[in-house]
Amino acid sequence: MENDNLLYSRLRSLRSRKRAIRKDVEKQIRTKYKRSEELWDIRRNIPWIPLDKPYQRGFVRFFVVREDVMRSKDGDFFEGILKKINTYMYSESRRFLKKKRKFGRRVYVAREQKLKQISTYSWNDPKLGLTPRERQYFLKQEEYCPARKMYVPYYEFTESWRFTLRTRPNMITHYKPVDFELEKEYAELGDYLGQYKIVGIIHKTIYGKSYPWKRKREDISLIRSRKYVTCTMSATEIAESLQDL
Repeated sequence: MENDNLLYSRLRSLRSRKRAIRKDVEKQIRTKYKRSEELWDIRRNIPWIPLDKPYQRGFVRFFVVREDVMRSKDGDFFEGILKKINTYMYSESRRFLKKKRKFGRRVYVAREQKLKQISTYSWNDPKLGLTPRERQYFLKQEEYCPARKMYVPYYEFTESWRFTLRTRPNMITHYKPVDFELEKEYAELGDYLGQYKIVGIIHKTIYGKSYPWKRKREDISLIRSRKYVTCTMSATEIAESLQDL
């Protein structure tokens, strides 16, 4: 009888075995996630090697401070702002064109280039390094995002006329060697960690919270939600129509 009790105490319950399996799977995911982060750092820190013969690959277009603004006393100030919101566009030709369908035909139109819009996360990020004086030249805007079904705020520079576009040849002077074994391992880890169930486990165990695909957005006002955009009558018109009944 005593031996039977000892044997029964050593047997693990179904719940305990499921918990052990889940812990082993989470441990395996953590190990692969950590290895993926290490490979990402290795790929990023691979040094660039200068080319013996630099070559041109198309053209690059970017913003520069206008000459009259640069000669003013605030030239260095606006140049510092431009370093934080400048954008670069590449093209095979100097004209920077793109295809567009117009009246059933495909025509070439000029590609529009704007300054970088600062998100609310970057706005509060100390890495961006916006000074209180620089923040005065930005205006908070909102744009509707169809994918997220909500208005996304951002900050836009208000005096874009101080900058002008400049085009230069895009010269390739350095290259980064490729480690095929490293790239293969990194791609395999990316495919595994990018699975639907694995992503949920990563967000719940590593990031410390779940990641539901349909999140409740309580900060969106009812007027801005798409549920009420079809309402054509105002509150006053509704009240007047009820009074007539």
